[in-house]
Amino acid sequence: MFISSAYAQAPAAGGDMMSTLTGMLPLLLMFVVLYFVMIRPQMKRQKEHKAMIEALAKGDEVATAGGLIGRISRLGDTYVGVELATGVEVQLQRNAIVQVLPKGTVK
Repeated sequence: MFISSAYAQAPAAGGDMMSTLTGMLPLLLMFVVLYFVMIRPQMKRQKEHKAMIEALAKGDEVATAGGLIGRISRLGDTYVGVELATGVEVQLQRNAIVQVLPKGTVK
């Protein structure tokens, strides 16, 4: 009485393929914009950070992710010894180093 009958729709014509492609165009366009605005710059930063980590040498002055500043005193494959002050040395993962500072920054 209150519910109307449901009928199946007629099969789609051949012109609907173009309509489907036009409907997906905004989604594809958003993905392309996201790639160039977010994904590609992030990959570039990761590549630069990896190159910086691999180029570390004994005596380099560095800043860590925790805010510590010191001079590299020991190098290992995955860990680095950083001298914070005379006689004070901490061991950090290489990935914790975020910046190589100019010589003379650490006194």
